[in-house]
Amino acid sequence: MARIVNVWNVGRIAYQPALLLQKHLAECYKSAIDGSPTSNSITNDTLLLVEHDPVYTIGIRNNQYDAKEESRLKALGAEFYKTNRGGLITFHGPGQLVAYPIMNIKNLDKPGVRCYVSSIEETIIRMCKEFGITAERSPHTGVWVADNKICAIGIHASRYITTHGLALNCNTDLTWFEHIVPCGIDGKGITSLTKQLGMEMTIQRTIPHFLRSFSSTFNCKVEPFPIDKARSILSEIS
Repeated sequence: MARIVNVWNVGRIAYQPALLLQKHLAECYKSAIDGSPTSNSITNDTLLLVEHDPVYTIGIRNNQYDAKEESRLKALGAEFYKTNRGGLITFHGPGQLVAYPIMNIKNLDKPGVRCYVSSIEETIIRMCKEFGITAERSPHTGVWVADNKICAIGIHASRYITTHGLALNCNTDLTWFEHIVPCGIDGKGITSLTKQLGMEMTIQRTIPHFLRSFSSTFNCKVEPFPIDKARSILSEIS
């Protein structure tokens, strides 16, 4: 029987509330695993789907963006956050599908962080193939179309429970990336589904294709996150 992954399509949300939400879900999941459930314990993997207001985020290995650089990026009209995910600097914003899987990687068909990241990459590669886009891995984490990144990946795992995730450019304004060295890789570009296909690919248009590919790659069944529990969790963290 396929594992259940509950999908919570949050919609557009600022970065900080989304960060709090995924951390809260991860703790609720851990409490259930530990045998000390709460009223909002999570017993299934959860896939958060969001769209962020403009924000630049950096990972744990990124020390080149100091206070001066932070001020420069904020002056562009974006927020700036330091995070505990892997990877270097990237941008999140309107037109970009951001997915945060809160998953127990011990339960995957191929457990382990490396296989988990590879499965995220495979999800996007398969989805792109549906559109006739040849996407692939490279020595750098993420998914690429030639020398242009279409999907950034940065994760964190604590006691086998994952947070953070992937950012897929649908119809993102790619000029936001011109102010940084995306993911710290010189000489590479950024692309989107819209740019590759020559047609407008919105987040909502992309989500069904993404979920179908995710379900196939992770060998799971996706079901909506319970509405009552979602409301209770949002009330608890607000």
